[in-house]
Amino acid sequence: MVLTAVLGTGLIHLPKEEEEDLEEQYTPIGSPAKAERRFVQGHFTANDSNLFSISRKSTEVNYASILVVSNTNSLLEQETLSEISEVDDAVQALSVTQGNGTQTLYSEVCSKSQGYCVPSNPLLFAWKTNSALNLKNITFPIYSLAGQVVYLANILGGTVLGESMGLSQLLLEAKAMRLQYYLKTGEGEDSERSKAWLIHFLNQVGNLEKSLALKKIQVVYFTSLSRQLEFEATSMTVIPLFHLAYLLIILFAITSCYRCDCIRNKMWVAAFGVISAALAVVSSFGLMLYIGVPFVIIVANSPFLILGVGVDDMFIMISAWQKTNLMDSVKERMSNVYSKVAVSITITTLTNILAFYTGIMTSFRSVQYFCIYTGTTLLFCYFYNITCFGAFMALDGKREVVCLRWLKKPETPDQKCSSLKKPCCLPCNSLRDKHKADIHPMNLFFRDYFGPFLTSTESKFFVVLIYILYIISSIYGCFQVQEGLDLRNLASDDSYITPYFNVEEEHFSSYGPRVMVIVTEALDYWDGDARQKLEKCLVDFENSDYVDKNLTEFWLREYVKYMENHHHDVNDKITFLKNIPNFVIGSPLFMYDINITSSQEIICSRAFIQTMGVSSSTNKKLMLLQFRDMAEKCEIPLMVYNQAFIYFDQYSAILENTVRNVIVASTAMFIVSLLLIPHPLCSLWVTFAIASVIVGVTGFMAFWNVNLDSISMINLVICIGFSFDFSAHISYAFVSSSKPSVNQKTIEALYLLGYPVLQSAISTIIGVCVLSAAKAYIFRTFFKIMFLVMVFGVAHGLIFIPVFLTFF
Repeated sequence: MVLTAVLGTGLIHLPKEEEEDLEEQYTPIGSPAKAERRFVQGHFTANDSNLFSISRKSTEVNYASILVVSNTNSLLEQETLSEISEVDDAVQALSVTQGNGTQTLYSEVCSKSQGYCVPSNPLLFAWKTNSALNLKNITFPIYSLAGQVVYLANILGGTVLGESMGLSQLLLEAKAMRLQYYLKTGEGEDSERSKAWLIHFLNQVGNLEKSLALKKIQVVYFTSLSRQLEFEATSMTVIPLFHLAYLLIILFAITSCYRCDCIRNKMWVAAFGVISAALAVVSSFGLMLYIGVPFVIIVANSPFLILGVGVDDMFIMISAWQKTNLMDSVKERMSNVYSKVAVSITITTLTNILAFYTGIMTSFRSVQYFCIYTGTTLLFCYFYNITCFGAFMALDGKREVVCLRWLKKPETPDQKCSSLKKPCCLPCNSLRDKHKADIHPMNLFFRDYFGPFLTSTESKFFVVLIYILYIISSIYGCFQVQEGLDLRNLASDDSYITPYFNVEEEHFSSYGPRVMVIVTEALDYWDGDARQKLEKCLVDFENSDYVDKNLTEFWLREYVKYMENHHHDVNDKITFLKNIPNFVIGSPLFMYDINITSSQEIICSRAFIQTMGVSSSTNKKLMLLQFRDMAEKCEIPLMVYNQAFIYFDQYSAILENTVRNVIVASTAMFIVSLLLIPHPLCSLWVTFAIASVIVGVTGFMAFWNVNLDSISMINLVICIGFSFDFSAHISYAFVSSSKPSVNQKTIEALYLLGYPVLQSAISTIIGVCVLSAAKAYIFRTFFKIMFLVMVFGVAHGLIFIPVFLTFF
């Protein structure tokens, strides 16, 4: 208690208003994209105040986004565009009052191009400038407007295209339009004012919809702050559920350990066992916060897990206590209990902690922190169980002795208990035989009914058949699992960002991010051979299934045309370098794509390619791997980058991390079981159970719409420890049995540990079942996988492994 009180003071360091960095916590450490970003930031500049270009940004900028969906087939109608224009005007008219009373207008915080705010949508801007614009003559994805080329990819969605017109096609219909409001980003006051305007936008956008009484269109919205704000809001939704979980676990513990016999009744011991688990949570969390281990939102799952798991050893200890002789001294009974269960609970605790600490090897910081918190809490749970809880059980043993003396057995059968003692003598009017061990009805069920039924030949055949179906279904499911964390899942179900992402997926999924192809080293661009090699690599990119070849933007191609039009020798170094300043005057954005040193050397430059067909996580991963492979194979040193690659990297890292963690943890489990369980066959069966449960959980994840991401990866690590627990207990009891036949060994193992294993599984399911009511994907996923782990783990521990052990 004193230790908990001291360490518990560390909880004052729990983060309150501090923002959790989603990129830091949920993207791989040391991912290639982060190195690529550092290169881009070090070699290319940008000018947000006068020549803003979103595709040239290396990091995410402040922005507000509105997706407009027409109620008719197309929004390319005067009335519909008029309503969209009203929305656009209303957003740009928003102003926020700062703390010092000054007004911040949109025009003061917007990113600018040539002195004006960047239009929210170039087509809408063109229509507002010229309402007589011919809407029947628009081409997609490239539209030539007053001599200016406008890229409509990702700006219009749900398009229906007609005949080809040059590199584009005639646009017949467009169901959706994107309005994008880019704001000043960076350090200092500008960024703070932009964020203040965005928060005001989020507060007012709902009112705008009502006040404008929109008839032709529907709008959904999102900002660069939304993901962070909504993610932080989800953590608050789970706090009330913790109290409910705690109450349910106490009720279950009391109910499952309650006996009508007042001497043997263990309800208060069970209640203290739950309190002991809670003390372990307080102690370990306090210690971790003192040390400075960051508290991230998914660590909020840990107490639910610990409440369920922390009481497992308690059930086993109580079960062993109830099998001791009531007439033995408390010291002898405690010695008896510890000699029976100490090795078993030490092995399972050690393996659980090992399983979590192997999670520290992962590339995701959120997973590392979760594993550190949970592994340490399990260590405290074990320590408190064998000390604090053991001491309480000993005290309760002394209570049994006092109670037994008071409730002396009547000397003759005719004597009845006194009226005062009668309630304590229930369910019969006399006390039970004090020399006999108290056998729980559930233990008798496993010994007399379930064990014999399971070891019959017909049952064994049926169990093997069920297992074959289970493993086939699981392996099929493993090939259906989607990889990667969908960022909309970081918010609660009723969040405004969910419909935004749904509309984006439905109408804007054709085109993906605009990717930089960067020449990373100095190159003689005036040399024909060098240009040819570079052009060949760029054409290879354009021929990819994930690239629209018509939307490539490369300064060198345009410069060569410029030089030829002006009859300059493009192969002469001096002429080549001398004409670049004149060229970028006409195309000022290209200025930011060429890095020329003061000694007139082009040390790096970049082109832009437009991706398409990368809406699924699988395609994002394949596209990223293909692009990097192409860049590596090119004779010219190339690099590919887009700010979205920071998140895309998780798709390739997640599978590798999960497989590595599972293999390392499973190997550790095998070694531990081999050292502590003196029977190689038993260790092999336990390792088999671990592999089987992991395959089952991974396969059935797909059937339950759970992605393989950093959150489910945590659960697979947990899966290793728990599947070990259930199988290790039963296997250890089997090999330790002195019974002559394998069937009798199995029945005895189920008799001794079947009920505690079942209690452990049920308590853990109860601990996490309240999370099924959570509004956030993070918490529901935790419930789903823990439910699968418990169901499959207990099925292996109580059905599959006992049957398979009888075959050898």
